[in-house]
Amino acid sequence: MAYIVKPLVTEKMTAITEKRGNVFGFIVLPTANKIEIKKEVEAKYNVNVVSVNTMNYAGKRKSRYTKAGVIKGKTNAFKKAIVTLKEGETIDFYSNI
Repeated sequence: MAYIVKPLVTEKMTAITEKRGNVFGFIVLPTANKIEIKKEVEAKYNVNVVSVNTMNYAGKRKSRYTKAGVIKGKTNAFKKAIVTLKEGETIDFYSNI
């Protein structure tokens, strides 16, 4: 199982959650499909999932100029899942802190 890597807790995702109330974001494994993500969210957080939307992000090449010369690197590629829950249900990511 374990297709969910971590929940998305960013300013943009928090604003979407506050606006709609039942939408949450997760970083998932690139091999995970919508059915597997839905089953894991329902099992892990004990909620009913209505829909799952996924997005693949490609890694981008980055370079910067420093005193030591040009430093080149790459950002990570990842997959994001936006999960819509049944009306009235919510997930509290901060409950176990």
